Amino acid sequence: MIRQGGLGLVAAIGVAAAGCAAVGPDYSPPEPAVPSVWQAELAPGVSMAVEEPEALGRWWATLDDPMLTRLVERAVAGNLELKQAEARVREARARRRQVVADYLPSVDASASVTRQRSSEETGAGGASVPGVAIRPDTTRTLYSAGFDASWELDLFGGTRRAVEAATASLQASEEDLRNTLVSLLAEVGQNYVDVRTTQARIAIAERNLDVQRETYEIARFRFEAGLVTQLDVEQARYNLEQTRAAIPTLRIQLAEARHRLAVLLGDQPGALDAELAAPAALPEVPAAVAVGVPAGVLRRRPDVRRAERELAAQTARVGAATADLYPAFSLVGSIGLEALSLSNLFTASARTAALGVNGLFTVFDAGRLRATVRIESALQEQALLAYESAVRTALEETENALVAFAEEQVRRQALREGTAAAERAATLAAQQYESGLLDFQQVLEAQRTLLSLQDQLAASEGAVVSNLIALYKALGGGWTPGAAGSDGTP
Repeated sequence: MIRQGGLGLVAAIGVAAAGCAAVGPDYSPPEPAVPSVWQAELAPGVSMAVEEPEALGRWWATLDDPMLTRLVERAVAGNLELKQAEARVREARARRRQVVADYLPSVDASASVTRQRSSEETGAGGASVPGVAIRPDTTRTLYSAGFDASWELDLFGGTRRAVEAATASLQASEEDLRNTLVSLLAEVGQNYVDVRTTQARIAIAERNLDVQRETYEIARFRFEAGLVTQLDVEQARYNLEQTRAAIPTLRIQLAEARHRLAVLLGDQPGALDAELAAPAALPEVPAAVAVGVPAGVLRRRPDVRRAERELAAQTARVGAATADLYPAFSLVGSIGLEALSLSNLFTASARTAALGVNGLFTVFDAGRLRATVRIESALQEQALLAYESAVRTALEETENALVAFAEEQVRRQALREGTAAAERAATLAAQQYESGLLDFQQVLEAQRTLLSLQDQLAASEGAVVSNLIALYKALGGGWTPGAAGSDGTP
């Protein structure tokens, strides 16, 4: 039996293990210096009010486009990169459970039957066992069964730091999943806007093609009537063909945007061609957009949150490496049964037990363990710099998105006014040319200007919506708190 004093020693060691503080640095989240307001001039309707997390998490709903909503839902269900990120979360969760298991003792069960013949030469054959007559050359059978247990004491917090690192790594992988989701939904939205914008530009080119075809016929008719020279006919013809040549390029862009959308949804390229064949209006930009303050954006952006969790994980790894510099102690013990006959195996006299403490001390390792600590400390410094870089990148992207959204609206308004004037000029030029009051070169110039402005306006209309989506992405929109989170429990 195990002596009472041995149990007391084991208990004392266990209490000491529980009371020891973990070595290495304790983690404290960094507090970056950020401005209190945005430097960019906000567009009309944009405010620094705090957007509701649920509304920002479903920013596409503010655009009021049922097709976009369906595409987003299908992308969330089918995108392959998102599924990879989900698999990485499951991997990190399993790795954390693996590390948490080091807190608990390991127990092995064993059972054996050994048949042994003793040797007369070694003298073992002369051994006697009470109650059993053994001849010098006898063969006997030994029955045994038992449990062996070992438990490494976390005296210096190596296991605690490893669990901290695994927990932070799990949280970082969850933030990576959210970041993948944010990027995915923004890319779906922007490619959808590209589809609708390109369809509008093709329609504009085709309408202008019809007008220019009519102009060509008028020029040809006037030439045949002897009213103008062949120069007018040839100029009308190259103007017509120049517009016709621009349409295939736009159709290539349309096909690429539709194919990209299909792949984002987890489908084959071309799967959405029929569904998106009919042109439709661009999504509506909401009248009010709340962007919050810089500090709030940093708290929400998954890439910044991921960098902070990676810093926390690396800080804990420094502690785990530091703990390896100290001695390691383990409790070991076993209980079992041993007998020379199966009938006696489960009797009181067949019981065996052992309990002890093992210590492991590194006497000389040529500085390997200390070098490991320095490596982990250098990685911690890199993680801190990566976090600071993520903060600055987040602020830069948001400032850029605010400027782009505001300035593109100014450009769009100018193009609207210019296009209206160009439409009136083109109409007047055509009328005056038919009446013989205007040179044909001015007609061509008016038509080219009109086509250019109409095309730029259509592109600008799409850019306003696309820039708004980029702004939502910069704000970290696209995920709702709790949707991809973990409470960190094993």
